Amino acid sequence: MRNRIPIFTLILLFLVKFSIYSQEDSSSRSNIQTYTPSKLLSKGQWDIKFFNNLYTQNKEADANGTSAKIPRANFFTSTLDIFTGVSENNRLNIGLLLEYRSNTINDRAATTVFGFKNDVNSRHGLSSFAPAIKWQPLENVGNFSLQSAFHIPVNNSEVNSDGVFLDQTAYMFQNRFFYDYTFPSGDWQLFTELATEYNFGDKDSFANNTFVLAPGVFMSYFPSSEATVLGFLQHYQRFGDFTQDFTAVGFGGKYQLNSVFNLEVLYSKFVRGNSNGLGQSFNIGLRALF
Repeated sequence: MRNRIPIFTLILLFLVKFSIYSQEDSSSRSNIQTYTPSKLLSKGQWDIKFFNNLYTQNKEADANGTSAKIPRANFFTSTLDIFTGVSENNRLNIGLLLEYRSNTINDRAATTVFGFKNDVNSRHGLSSFAPAIKWQPLENVGNFSLQSAFHIPVNNSEVNSDGVFLDQTAYMFQNRFFYDYTFPSGDWQLFTELATEYNFGDKDSFANNTFVLAPGVFMSYFPSSEATVLGFLQHYQRFGDFTQDFTAVGFGGKYQLNSVFNLEVLYSKFVRGNSNGLGQSFNIGLRALF
């Protein structure tokens, strides 16, 4: 398990190096302008995203929204999303999602997650994988799409004997609805997402028999075709056997490094919540389209 992160990176670099890049209308628009999550791939095209999220908290809110200081806890999630186009009409993509986690507790520094240890304060490992499909429901609306994935947990226990949490052990069926709109000037782009989840299959999981609704709104500005800056607002609402919610705001940017790679950096702050941490997250992702 200890070598999963470098393996993910090597897979990404290997596939990009030995593939032929192709893209529709690449002469006038960059990947970051054209290939939002709403946009599907052409047949034979590949989209590989290596995304890393570090969430750290030393404050949490109870069920009534009252916040209190707690010992710092840190949660690092690294995901590898691989999609390819399979249909002649560019309306169906298939993919695989892999998720790796490293968490630390007991007031350890945020960067201790990068030690990838299993001890009384730390835990790490591959936590889940998910076969996925992405499709365009409406033939004449190319900027609206739906991604469905079935997340299968790999870890056997959410919390080990030392009290370190890794990830939920309930199965998750997730749907994500994507829509984007580029304003006539071409300098501004609105992107919206609605994620839904149904979690089930393990009575010992905190997430078992719960549903999630998670809308998000992102506004991007393109100072050039190679760069964008953005701000966003996200909300997360879980209900069922266990209830929690939070709202986060953030900002970030993307940069087109070359015809294949683009880089994404994001920051978010959890500004309110119930039965949830009130921390902040730091995110960086590398995406390859070819």
